[in-house]
Amino acid sequence: MSEWKLIKSHWEDNWDKNEHSLRKKQQLHRKNGKSINHIDIIGKKQDTKTANDRSEVAYQLYIKLFIQDHEDFYHEEVVENRIATIKNNELIEDKEISFQTVLNQEKVEVDQNQVRFAYDRRAAVQYAERWWNDANPAYHFFEDNDCTNYISQCLRAGGAPMNGAPNRSKGWWYQNNNWSYSWSVANAFRWYLSGATSGLKGTELSDPKNLLLGDVICYDFQGDGRWDHTTIVVAKDSQNMPLVNAHTNNSRHRYWTYEDSAAWTPDCNYRFFRIGEEDRAKD
Repeated sequence: MSEWKLIKSHWEDNWDKNEHSLRKKQQLHRKNGKSINHIDIIGKKQDTKTANDRSEVAYQLYIKLFIQDHEDFYHEEVVENRIATIKNNELIEDKEISFQTVLNQEKVEVDQNQVRFAYDRRAAVQYAERWWNDANPAYHFFEDNDCTNYISQCLRAGGAPMNGAPNRSKGWWYQNNNWSYSWSVANAFRWYLSGATSGLKGTELSDPKNLLLGDVICYDFQGDGRWDHTTIVVAKDSQNMPLVNAHTNNSRHRYWTYEDSAAWTPDCNYRFFRIGEEDRAKD
């Protein structure tokens, strides 16, 4: 059997029998009264390294889930980068390539001299849907950790004003293939949203059900005070809970809690941000 057929057979036969995130997804959806009715699994081999009787195959796994949400249906889509190790025609390991924290920055100084803006939620969500599994060539792509860069692009598409250039520790901006820490680093972005009083800013909510399409969720997976991930709300389920898009592990219409993620822990903290000033939060 070829290396690729071996990997494909493994996924088709064993996805629900191991500790992979698909099993966690199934558990998560069941907990929320949903069911996964069908799964499409597609792989794309990217590179192979062979030494003696051992091969390492780098590939991209595309997963599309058809989810029944009471009387409604929707698709959730996820893309993972993985490496499979094969020895003597046997798959001995198949693991996801974990993303790295590119920069660790503390709170960012905020420029308060920005004018009020009207947030175009529809444009932000349309951008999020267009680029959830692709990289806009107009921006730098962070191969190891692109989540906040992607969210910043969505907000910019929704009309969020930039300020602070060229000081990378100030404001929120992207200019001439350079950018602020708050543009690309989850921890810096979270604190920027909390600190801004005009322009792009976030009003914290306590209930995810109050989030609107185009709003943002920040994640501290370890509960250690350093924020690791950012997503954008693009839809709601039958219980009015957010479904989100994200990069790094490219995801579309993913249930907002991320309990199916390998990075998630029971200590995970969340921050829910209403974006824009035109519709103040009533939480």
